[in-house]
Amino acid sequence: MKFCPECGNLMLPDRKRKVWVCRKCGYEEPFDEEKDREKTRITQKVEHKPDEGIIVVEQDLATLPKVKITCPKCGNDEAYWWELQTRAGDEPSTIFYKCTKCGHVWRSYE
Repeated sequence: MKFCPECGNLMLPDRKRKVWVCRKCGYEEPFDEEKDREKTRITQKVEHKPDEGIIVVEQDLATLPKVKITCPKCGNDEAYWWELQTRAGDEPSTIFYKCTKCGHVWRSYE
């Protein structure tokens, strides 16, 4: 991280022009790729759309526990289950079920 010597605001790297730029006052300073490499880290936020559906990570079903629960698709009364933290850490985790008969996957919010 680098701070502006003029106003103290956080400066951001402009890699195309090879300068540090203060977004508040406009102060610019040369950017040295070699020297300033450890001061910068570029991140990208990935946003998922609600219509993307459930992402199921393939697992060895023999290692998953079973529970007596009715499948909403075929009516079978047994399913594998696993738990994942799909939301923020301060919110409860999501329990996923996979029917032992038809393979339908659904989730339960606790």
